Amino acid sequence: MKFKFDWFLKGMLVAVALAFIWPSPGAKGGFLHPELLNKIGIALVFFLNGLGLSLASLKDGALRWKVHLLIQASTFLIFPGLGWLLLMASTGWMSADLQLGFFYLCALPSTVSSSVALTVAARGNVPVAVFNATLSSLIGVVLTPFWMAWILGSSGAVFDVWPVIVDLLLWLVLPLVLGQLLRPVLAGWAGRHKSRIQVVDRLTILTLVYTSFADTVKEGVWSSYGPLILLETVVGSVLLFAIVLVLTRLLGRLFGLPIEDRIAAVFCGSKKTLASGVPMAHLIFGANPALGLILMPIMIYHPLQLAVGGVLAQRWAERGAAES
Repeated sequence: MKFKFDWFLKGMLVAVALAFIWPSPGAKGGFLHPELLNKIGIALVFFLNGLGLSLASLKDGALRWKVHLLIQASTFLIFPGLGWLLLMASTGWMSADLQLGFFYLCALPSTVSSSVALTVAARGNVPVAVFNATLSSLIGVVLTPFWMAWILGSSGAVFDVWPVIVDLLLWLVLPLVLGQLLRPVLAGWAGRHKSRIQVVDRLTILTLVYTSFADTVKEGVWSSYGPLILLETVVGSVLLFAIVLVLTRLLGRLFGLPIEDRIAAVFCGSKKTLASGVPMAHLIFGANPALGLILMPIMIYHPLQLAVGGVLAQRWAERGAAES
C-alpha cells in the first residue's frame, strides 16, 4: 500500500492558500456566515460518521483485552503524556498556540478508516483494528475536551468546559446518535453511495479548514511568525510519531502479542484523526483567533501517518506473503 497524495490532501493545501489569499468570506462576519456554517458542517460530518459506524462489528474483536489496553493507553495516555513533555521542553521558544495545537493532536482519538485499511493491507488483525478504532472515536468525544480543559487550566487559562460539553452533545453526539438510529433504514443507501458520502464528508472538512485559517489570517496571527513555525511543526510531528511507533512495537512484544495484534496496535495506537479533529476543534477553540495555528500539527501529522503507515503496511504484507 503506497502513499498517494490524493485530492483531499491537495484540497487542504488549496483551502489554506485560499484562506491566505481571500480570508474575508470565511472569517467571522463574512458572507459565508461561518458561525452557523461551521456548526452545520460539524453536525453533517458526525451524522455521516454515525451512519457509517457499525457497532455490531465490535463484537468480533472484543475479547482480546491486552491489545485493546495497549491501543487505548497509547491513544489517550501515552500520547497526552508525550504532549505534556513536549510542552515542558518547548516552553520559551515555541509559541503558546502551537504548543496548544500539539497537545490537541495528542489528545485526539485514533482514525477509523485509515487504521483499518492499513491493518488490512499489512495482514494484521482486522477485527481488533475495527473494534479499537471505533471505540477510540467514542471515547474521544468525552476524553479529548477534558484533556484540553486540564492542560488549559494547568497553564492558568480560563476554560469553562461545560459550554463546550453542551456544544459537543448538541452538534457532535446528537448527530452521531441520529446517524446510528437511522442505520437500519439508511445503511443500504449509505453502502451504495459510500464514495459520494465520503466526498461530501471531505468537502465539509475542507470548508472547516478554510474557515479556521481565514479567521487566523484576518486577525493577523500569522504576521507574528515566520517560516520557522512550519519547521517546528514538522519536526515536532515527526518526533511524536517516531516515539509512538517505537513504543507501540516494543510494548506489543512486551505484552507477548502475536504479530497480527501488534500490527493492529501500531496502526491504531499511532494514528490521530483529522476528520474528527477539525470539527471538534471548532467546538473547543471556536472563539480562539489562532485556530488555524492550533490545527497545524494535526494537518502535518495526517499525511505523515499515511505515508509512513503505507510503507510499513507494504513491508509487513510482503513478509507475511513470504512466510505463507
